Amino acid sequence: MNKVLVVVESPAKAKTIEKFLGKSYSVKASMGHLRDLPKSQFGVDVDADFSPKYINIRGKGDLIKQLKEEAKKASKVYLATDPDREGEAIAWHLAYLLNIPVDSSCRVTFNEITKPVIQGAVKKARSINLNQVDAQQARRILDRIVGYKLSPLLWRKVRKGLSAGRVQSVAVRLICDREREIAAFVSKEYWTITARLREKIKSPLFDAELTHVDGKKPEISNEQQAGALVDEASAQTWIVKDIKRRERRRNPAPPFTTSSLQQDAFRKLGFTSRKIMMLAQQLYEGLEIGSAGSVGLITYMRTDSTRVAVSAQEEAREVIQDKFGASYLPEKPPVYAAGKKAQDAHEAIRPTSLNLPPDAVAAYLTRDQMNLYTLIWQRFIASQMSPAVYDTLTVEITAGRLSYRALGSQLKFSGFLSIYTEGKEEDDTDKEKDVFLPELNIGQELKLYKVLPKQHFTEPPPRYSEATLIKTLEEKGIGRPSTYSPIIETILARDYVVKQEKRLHPTELGFVVVDLLKQYFPDIVDVAFTAGMEGKLDEVADNELSPVQLLRDFYQPFIQTLNQAEEEIGHVDLPVEVSDVACEHCGRMMIVKKGRYGAFLACPGFPECRNTKPIVKETGAACPLCGGGVVERKTKRGKVFYGCQNYPDCNFVTWDAPLPSSCAECRAFMVAHKYSRGPVTMRCSNAACPTNQKHSLPKEKAKSTTGKSKQTAKGGKKTIKSSTKKQSK
Repeated sequence: MNKVLVVVESPAKAKTIEKFLGKSYSVKASMGHLRDLPKSQFGVDVDADFSPKYINIRGKGDLIKQLKEEAKKASKVYLATDPDREGEAIAWHLAYLLNIPVDSSCRVTFNEITKPVIQGAVKKARSINLNQVDAQQARRILDRIVGYKLSPLLWRKVRKGLSAGRVQSVAVRLICDREREIAAFVSKEYWTITARLREKIKSPLFDAELTHVDGKKPEISNEQQAGALVDEASAQTWIVKDIKRRERRRNPAPPFTTSSLQQDAFRKLGFTSRKIMMLAQQLYEGLEIGSAGSVGLITYMRTDSTRVAVSAQEEAREVIQDKFGASYLPEKPPVYAAGKKAQDAHEAIRPTSLNLPPDAVAAYLTRDQMNLYTLIWQRFIASQMSPAVYDTLTVEITAGRLSYRALGSQLKFSGFLSIYTEGKEEDDTDKEKDVFLPELNIGQELKLYKVLPKQHFTEPPPRYSEATLIKTLEEKGIGRPSTYSPIIETILARDYVVKQEKRLHPTELGFVVVDLLKQYFPDIVDVAFTAGMEGKLDEVADNELSPVQLLRDFYQPFIQTLNQAEEEIGHVDLPVEVSDVACEHCGRMMIVKKGRYGAFLACPGFPECRNTKPIVKETGAACPLCGGGVVERKTKRGKVFYGCQNYPDCNFVTWDAPLPSSCAECRAFMVAHKYSRGPVTMRCSNAACPTNQKHSLPKEKAKSTTGKSKQTAKGGKKTIKSSTKKQSK
């Protein structure tokens, strides 16, 4: 009897699913898309209602032939590509290639790769949803129109190799607008005044902050005003005016969506959005877990929903009851509302089985897989637990015409905090710290210990990190869960944005392109317009809007604007960065250019003078092998390392950042080393030095070196590694 053929997207998923379905099924992988628009041409017939011209992707011919042969032999073919619009489009292309009627029961979808779900999904096969295919195709054509019509304009007017994406351009605008907001920000001075009080001499001290003067909020803008209020407060009698006690509940965060997973994993684990999605894909598709074989550990990782299956909630309640007790269980399983713009097509991201806690699978996962799985596990369990409860105390205190307020908070019941707390941005303050206040009574007189004025300055909004950019894109309705990571990858790869100390900074090129688009193509970089387009694509998926009408409404005004821009825009000269390095061939001052592997120095006399050289960043350290200077270099992938400036005559290299200080024992330079998720340490660069051990690094120095260097020597014991490996220039 011929087997039933099931086609999925990845081989890892195929291996896991085949185990669940048994010997009567054959599971093959399409390796993603098999057909697409051609790269060498526009590929869309605008006059024929925007008909796309699909071709088989180069290099996929043998795979297509193999799948066709398997389909001919099979008794039935199921298309089990990912459960989203892109997966629906891939299934539609597969149906075309394998000659399967799209209205037949050939489409299988599932949110998790577990045996009961996979077996149940096959029994509930449906036809291909052509509305979802139309929505995905319309998105693809919109992106093709912008990319293939607007990008050549940038090549001609600005610089070759540029691209203008429909969604990525909005992301670059957000980053550029934030940078300009920071540059225009005018810092203002202000002061706060805190009184340090106690009940009586030798009683514990507590703080109260000035809130009102004569019943009005004070505006203290300079030291003189602050000093006058300090002098006045010091001469007053301090009386407790009012006391308010209440109980405050802090609810758990909902289980992860794609966006919240990327944000929290960035903050807690330091992973990039690309790495997060790669690891999540591995956990979803299946990993070898001992005798259990290949097991999918989490549900589908591209989702904007916080919905959870009833069976998963019941399983979570059993785990919570067993591990924490009945008091940690809410009366009813919590229900979290989806965002207004959420498609809510799939469940939230959660473990597929709570019988596989992190410690049970730790031996089979890499460290990064384990860290992400643990994060998903803890977040899901916490989302099903009772709120944390705080006892709060607010004490109003008067000192003449001055009003002060003391706030106390004590954690009464930990609830979900027993297992999980959300990650915070570096500039977020911790508002959940326990603050002790003594038992006070209304009318009680207090003793003043000291009045402490403090100077502050208003600060500009922080630059976007990957986490905060993704959060903003989601809030504004820009892109969808599957697009957040590619957006960030693209704008970094195109040199519109650079990442410095985990923050996104626009480049000069980014400013130039965004300004040009804002002037001539305001809709392309308009947040509301782009978000509205996402809503229209949703309408296409719901069969409420014709995809042809959507494309026609976009295309005609776009082409008119494109033609106008072609006539009006002259060549845009990018600012030239002149270095202080003279060309040794012709004497001209060399300029900074951007190449495939980053910035380098080039002679402005090109083509007469073709001299180029790498940009050298001095470290101030002397090479321990030859005495030459140690300089900062980068690999072809952009990773920083340090090597002797006399390369190739001297082959000294190290991943650790040299420090200006020297070892007291052997006088070799010290290096900074950052362990993964650990503290920055410094030690002697001489592996043979008897003092070659960890030294604590001053906090300010640690901050300046964190992320710049990593040790590759096994065990972290060697800081000097002589090598004949060619240094990247």
